[in-house]
Amino acid sequence: MSAIELLAASPALLIGVCLVLGLLVGSFLNVVIYRVPVMLDRQWREQCAEMAASAPLPASEGALVAAGTEVPAGRPEPFNLIVPRSACPRCRAPITALQNIPLLSFLFLRGRCASCGAPISARYPLVEALTGALSALIAWKFGFAWPALAALLLTWFLIALTFIDIDHQLLPDSLTLPLLWLGLFLSLWSSEAGGAVVPVDTRSSLIGAMAGYVSLWSVYHLFRLLTGKDGMGYGDFKLFAALGAWLGWQMLLPIILVAALAGAVVGIALITLRGRDRSTPMPFGPFLAGAGWLVLMFGRSAVAGYFGLFAAPP
Repeated sequence: MSAIELLAASPALLIGVCLVLGLLVGSFLNVVIYRVPVMLDRQWREQCAEMAASAPLPASEGALVAAGTEVPAGRPEPFNLIVPRSACPRCRAPITALQNIPLLSFLFLRGRCASCGAPISARYPLVEALTGALSALIAWKFGFAWPALAALLLTWFLIALTFIDIDHQLLPDSLTLPLLWLGLFLSLWSSEAGGAVVPVDTRSSLIGAMAGYVSLWSVYHLFRLLTGKDGMGYGDFKLFAALGAWLGWQMLLPIILVAALAGAVVGIALITLRGRDRSTPMPFGPFLAGAGWLVLMFGRSAVAGYFGLFAAPP
C-alpha cells in the first residue's frame, strides 16, 4: 500500500501527519510574521530615499554634495524570508537546526537562548502549536480530499495575517492580494457548483470578492462621513474580499456578524477590565480571520440548518 493510499485509508494517520506538517509550517509562519513587516518598512524607506534623492536640492545642500561633504549610504544587506539566517535578537548567535525543531526545541532550551540565555518569546511555540492544532482540525473535518489542501492554505494565510495585524495593525498587500487571487483561481476547480465548502464555484467566488470589498469600503466611507474618523484600514477590505473569494458571497454575512460580535465583546472587555482608552484603535483583521476560519469549518452547515428550521413543515 502506497503512502497516499495509507493516508486515504487512515483518518487518524492523516490527522497526525497534518499536525506535524502544521507544526513545521507554523515555524515558517513565525518567520513570515516577523519579517514581512520589516521587509515592508525597509522597502518604504528605500522608496522615500529614492524620492528624496531624485528631488532637486536647495542651493546650499547642493553645494555640500558637490563639495563631497555628503556620502550616499550603501545599499542595506538583503533581508527577506530566506536571508539572513535566523538568529537570537540579543546576541545574534545563529539558530541551529536542532534549536529550530517546533515546540520541542523551546522545551529543551527551557525557553532561553542556548548562547546567551536570553528568554525566547512564548509567541513562537504558540504560533507553532496553533498552526499544528488548526491543521489537524482541518484534516479531521475535510478528510483526505482536495478541499482539505485548499483549507490548509487558507488557514495558514489567516494565521500569519492575524498576528501581523495584532503586532502592527497592518494587513500587508503581499499576503491579502495573493490570498484573494488564489481563492479566485482555485474556484475554477470547484468540485460541486454552489455546494463545495472550499473552493466554491467561480460565480460565488467572484461575487464574494466584489461584495466583500465594496461592503466594508462603503461602511468605512459612511463612518468617516458621519464621524470624521477612520473606522478601519483598507487591508480589512482586501481580507474580507479574499474571504468572499474563498468561501463565497453567501458566507459574507455570517463572517461579518461573528467578527463584529467578537470585536465588540473583546473591546468592551478591554475597556472594562483594563481601562483601555475608547479612542485607542484595535485591529479588526484578527476577528475577520477568526470568523472566516469558523465559517470555513462550520458555517455552511450552520447556515443550512438555520434556514432548514424555516423550511421544515410544521
